[in-house]
Amino acid sequence: MRPAVALIDLDALRHNYRLARRLGGGKALAVVKADAYGHGAVRCAQALEAEADGFAVACIEEALELRAAGIGAPILLLEGFFEADELRLIAEHDLWTVVATPAQVQALAAFNSPRPLRVWLKLDSGMHRLGLSPEDFRGAWLRLRGLPQVASITLMTHLARADELDSSRTDEQAVAFALASRGMQAETSLCNSPGLLGWPALRGHWARPGLMLYGANPFDRETALGAELKPVMTLASRVIATRELAPGEPVGYGARFVAPRPTRVGVVAMGYADGYPQFAPNGTPLLIDGRPGALIGRVSMDMLTVDLTDHPQAGVGTPVQLWGDAPRIGSLAGRCNASAYQMLCGIKRVPRRYLEAG
Repeated sequence: MRPAVALIDLDALRHNYRLARRLGGGKALAVVKADAYGHGAVRCAQALEAEADGFAVACIEEALELRAAGIGAPILLLEGFFEADELRLIAEHDLWTVVATPAQVQALAAFNSPRPLRVWLKLDSGMHRLGLSPEDFRGAWLRLRGLPQVASITLMTHLARADELDSSRTDEQAVAFALASRGMQAETSLCNSPGLLGWPALRGHWARPGLMLYGANPFDRETALGAELKPVMTLASRVIATRELAPGEPVGYGARFVAPRPTRVGVVAMGYADGYPQFAPNGTPLLIDGRPGALIGRVSMDMLTVDLTDHPQAGVGTPVQLWGDAPRIGSLAGRCNASAYQMLCGIKRVPRRYLEAG
């Protein structure tokens, strides 16, 4: 069998959720959209269900997958519903929904629900993506709270630049949210992962940790709280062939690497079809049998090459770790002109193996 694998540490996932909940000071929805950022939504939700206050997904298809797997905890639809007909399924499966547009307010008001629904009313506080304008926010709240089909309303917004610790935009959004929601008696939710880790003054009743659940630091620098995160995914494979290059000989597509000395090359079963960045540069760090090593040559669809010159004991079958506890995915992302979000969500074809303590 091809040796490429993504090892998923479920105890690390639970550790990171507990950290997020502690930082938020209230309740926390574990964000498991996009197949739990490449980690497997069903298995991650099952691992967290005993202690998570609920889950958040992008859309109803992701929510129904969790319900079909037996997940009975609250599930919030972060994009709400796209068609009014989805409200029937939302009620049937006891889902929570974001309401972020005037059309969604109208559809909910017209829906004859068999049960009152939990609604999260979203303000556009400055990201200018989804969310009601400050001018429409209070009116929507007043209308929804008077409807018999609405059981409760949580007020929320989304932070656009919380991963930039030097930006004033997050404080500006917090002020906009406070002004728009002044006098409204409702629970609130502002913090995503960077909000929790970098902006402690923004705590609300509910946090929405995503990237941090999976052990990745959302900032471009190390932080004390970021250091407490435990990587959940280890991407690994093995050397499947070796060869010797004379000085001046290239390896791989485009001859991006040319041997400056007699070079021993290891071919590893891992490529961009598995989710490893195609344009990771020469010298990108990795571990070869637990020791620091380096990528050489362009990453192919199914294979990549590493420098074994200083690893005389390495050969066919030697383990290679692409990311995990070392190197950390956050440090790789900048080198690869990518983000940790993109790299984790891009994992595909590689089988997952789930690890528990003991």
